[in-house]
Amino acid sequence: MASETQTQRLRVFFLPYCTAGHMIPLVDTARVFAQNGVDVTIVTTAANAVIFQKHIDGDANAGNRIRVRVLQFPSAQVGLPDGVENFQSATSMEMGGLVHTGFKLLRDPMERLFRESRPDCLVTDMFFPWTADVAAELGIPRIIFRVSSYFERCVNHSLRVHEPHKLTDSDVVSISGLPHRVELLRSQISDWIQKRDDEFALLMDSVRDSEPKSYGAIFNSFRELEGPYEDHYRNVVGMKSWSVGPIFLWDRVKGERYNFAGGRAVREEHGMILSWLSSKQRNSVLYMGFGTLTRFHETQLAEMAHGLESSGHPFIWVVWKNDNEGADQAHTSLPHGFEGRMRETQKGLVIKGWAPQKLILDHPSVGGMVTQCGWNSVLEGLTAGVPMMTWPLFAEQFNNERLLTDVLGVGVSVGVKQWRLYNFGEERKEEVVKREQIAKAVAKLMGGGEEAEGRRKRVKKLADEAKKAVERGGSSRANLASLINELKALKSGKSASGYNN
Repeated sequence: MASETQTQRLRVFFLPYCTAGHMIPLVDTARVFAQNGVDVTIVTTAANAVIFQKHIDGDANAGNRIRVRVLQFPSAQVGLPDGVENFQSATSMEMGGLVHTGFKLLRDPMERLFRESRPDCLVTDMFFPWTADVAAELGIPRIIFRVSSYFERCVNHSLRVHEPHKLTDSDVVSISGLPHRVELLRSQISDWIQKRDDEFALLMDSVRDSEPKSYGAIFNSFRELEGPYEDHYRNVVGMKSWSVGPIFLWDRVKGERYNFAGGRAVREEHGMILSWLSSKQRNSVLYMGFGTLTRFHETQLAEMAHGLESSGHPFIWVVWKNDNEGADQAHTSLPHGFEGRMRETQKGLVIKGWAPQKLILDHPSVGGMVTQCGWNSVLEGLTAGVPMMTWPLFAEQFNNERLLTDVLGVGVSVGVKQWRLYNFGEERKEEVVKREQIAKAVAKLMGGGEEAEGRRKRVKKLADEAKKAVERGGSSRANLASLINELKALKSGKSASGYNN
């Protein structure tokens, strides 16, 4: 790579979206591209650049050609305080909508940057569908970065094309044409598929419409995990794809923490958490975390607390404060005396805000995980070899639950039946999962018996395969090398077959 001239070197621009679950895997992917000899530019705004800038600087100092190009976020224009440039810093649905509006307004400066810089390829989050048209104008490939699973994409494609929810009055909807039998409750199908007239549904339509205009898609997955659905995506959906995950296991990015949650990359509590875990028996601890965008109202928090306590298993529970609470009030919605009892008995550990999830899951004392089925958390649980209790809420999470429980056989459902909108902690008329359901699911996940042991064996096998996928000779390494070589061939004009942009 050192012998390449600047004009010969492949230049790729990466455009991440403004929420942690989208941003982190795309930034990690950009860093892995740079590690493999590609000249990389990440385009974002100032408050988002702070989250990962020191890691990019470290990569550059190590000799990789990588940088961040910062654009000014239109805070005043959309009516947001300075520094509120991602969903983690928004405190209401309205503010979250304004953050998205701000990124829509950045389209013109982003387009100007692409035209002036003339990169060889754009790798962009799915929420920038317009980049497919810009790439076509520039005569370069646009590659979609998918932040969820092949399975999720294939299920949604079938729902869009066949509309099985419109063909039956039953509450149970069978998803046709997939490699496995898959069923969802009608109430678990996302609003943007069932209701096609709101703004988000229109955005998802444009995301879908941009797919065939794009050169292909990168997935943070690996062949051994979703092989049948990788094939289905290519053969039925009709898209090129490259599985390069789990991206956080690649050498350069492995084990690093990004700068979310009040500007602290490493929490002071890490030592205490590890000490607490080390005092517990192997595979005895349940970890419960729901990602950075999930908030629960007081009624549900109380049911969770009672369910965990009555289960009899030691646990770590990550509680994010509701956005109408002060910085020191994240625990006020928990039942009176609960935290004190947990501290006294050493049965439970409650963590406020950001937690070192991967560090916790990799500890040998952890024997199970409660997850909202966001794809990043799913991958962290799988690569740690930890079976999961599934508690999906919104977005594509109910699809991912079916992958874990029905296809891979590594999950136990808590029994959530209702897809919902993202909740900032408001008390709404929503489904409440009762303490008895929670305790029963915990017992099933953490208990013994042939079924539970089967889940543990299957997830341990997937964990081993995930690590092998990113090692030398592994499937994800081979896919990344193949993609980079293909992009180089396109750049040099040696092989443009099948590329119609």
